[in-house]
This record gives sequence, structure tokens and C-alpha cells, in this order.
Amino acid sequence: MKSLFEQNGGTYREENGYLIPDLTVEDSEWNISIYGRRHLQYIKQHRRALYSSLMISGKLKDYLQDIDNQAAELRETLIQQYKTQYGITEKLKAENQMEWVGLMNNINRQAEETILSEIVYADVT
Repeated sequence: MKSLFEQNGGTYREENGYLIPDLTVEDSEWNISIYGRRHLQYIKQHRRALYSSLMISGKLKDYLQDIDNQAAELRETLIQQYKTQYGITEKLKAENQMEWVGLMNNINRQAEETILSEIVYADVT
């Protein structure tokens, strides 16, 4: 009886008496941002069962794309909230560019930190 992996066209190679699934990731077709790539490294190192499950089921690309989408949405939301909170406006940009740049860099770092802790390196189930 063929395994589900074999029924879906999967093949194996033998190494030291074990059958190892032939799995590859084609990076050229992926459009994954830095957040998806960091999360991929995280699950490869710390959530191996999840990573293997996603690879075998063929859902890894969609999963990482979802992580990217969540990160992009959160980033946009946080930046808008921080701009309002700190009073960062186009008027400030026109009147004092250096202050505006400093504040924007600050809120970008805050948004990045939140994304990394809440999405990229969050304990997924």
C-alpha cells in the first residue's frame, strides 16, 4: 500500500537503510518577505514537527505567505497608530524634517519589535 506522500507523487531515497522523502523548496517561485524567512528559520530550528508537517503536506508556502500578510497588516496598523500617538504629521515633515525622520525611525523600530515578538517568533500551535 502506497503512503499518502507516494500517492501524491512523492518519492524517497535510501540513506543508511532509511527511506528519506525527497523534499525540496523552490525559492525562486516564492515571494516571501523578511518576516516569512525569519519565521521559516524559527520553525526549522524550534518547531521541527510543524515545519515537517507543513513541508510534507505542501502547505509551507501558503503558511509563510499568511505570516507575511499578518506582519504587513500589523505593521501598517501600528505605524498609523504611532503616528497619531506621537503627533507625526505632514506639517511636521515640512517644518522639521530631521525631527520627522527621527520619529519615523523610532516608530518603525517599535513596529518591527512588535511584529517579531507577536508574529515571527511567537509560539505557534
